[in-house]
Amino acid sequence: MSKRAVIITVSAVLAVLIVAGGGLFVYDQGNKDQIAKGVQVGGVDVGGLSATAARAKIRHAYLGQLRRPVVIHSAGHTFRLSARQARITANVGAMVDEAVARSRQGDPFTRAVRDLQGGTVNVNLTPQVTYSEAAVVGLLNRVKKSVNRPSQDATVSFTAGTFTTVAAKDGLQVRLAPLHRRIDKVIVSPDASRRLIATTRRTVPKVTTAAIDKKYGTTLVVDRSNFTLKLYKNLKLLKTYSVAVGQQGLETPAGLYNIQDKQIDPAWHVPLSAWTGKLAGQTIPGGTPQNPLKARWLGIFDGAGIHGVDPSEYGSIGHAASHGCVRMRIPDVIDLYDRVPVGAPIYIS
Repeated sequence: MSKRAVIITVSAVLAVLIVAGGGLFVYDQGNKDQIAKGVQVGGVDVGGLSATAARAKIRHAYLGQLRRPVVIHSAGHTFRLSARQARITANVGAMVDEAVARSRQGDPFTRAVRDLQGGTVNVNLTPQVTYSEAAVVGLLNRVKKSVNRPSQDATVSFTAGTFTTVAAKDGLQVRLAPLHRRIDKVIVSPDASRRLIATTRRTVPKVTTAAIDKKYGTTLVVDRSNFTLKLYKNLKLLKTYSVAVGQQGLETPAGLYNIQDKQIDPAWHVPLSAWTGKLAGQTIPGGTPQNPLKARWLGIFDGAGIHGVDPSEYGSIGHAASHGCVRMRIPDVIDLYDRVPVGAPIYIS
């Protein structure tokens, strides 16, 4: 081939390449607003769409799902957080711009060839979604306020010659931390279920009913106005006895005490008091005629206690007649003695 022929051939090839390149450039410029196939935004396929069409599709398919309310069920309550309350927003324009930018990576020739050959850009872009964290915290506070309840300690209160018991109750507490994390996750996801179950845990009272039953397994209640002593077992009335209590000026001390000690045929340590006369300060052996503490003794407080009296004194039962102690008939005090342990609570009203 002659030199001239070579020049003509090369020139022709160059002309073809220039025309082809120009065509590819024109094609690429004509598709600069087009998103490459394979591009997704938050799982929504926008490949092959124009920016305008992609924006419309994302608004419908993605934002439409985000506008569903978050619903929480817990302990028989239902709570809702609407998209408006949560102030959910998504920058659709920024999403589409990013999708176009990913589609335009590379040179015009490479892009044009990729499109003409049906190539794809396999990428799933993460949407830019924002919401009000304060609204989520407000929702959590509503759940907490409605569901949470404190545990209740078992109690025993003594009034007017008797007592009232309140059983222990477990409390309930929402597990807020995992619930918060789940809300943060689903509120920005169009695919996740927006109906959540808030888990709870039971809280145990510090003072249980079992502990109260043990503490008050045996309880005595002295009703001075009605001259009775009531014996309770496990907070249930077992037996009632008639008694005498302290006379005016030497009253049996009111209040809640415990049985301090127990004795059979106790010695009498005579108090230094005007009413004891010449016996003041002496110790009178148990079981002797001079000892007024007959058969049994259950000590209460500061020299006062429960004891039997001589049958000649049975007429004082049902009256304010003692010098501070609780008097009982001998068979009654013997019966009581074996039923009451040291440390048992005694309430004197």
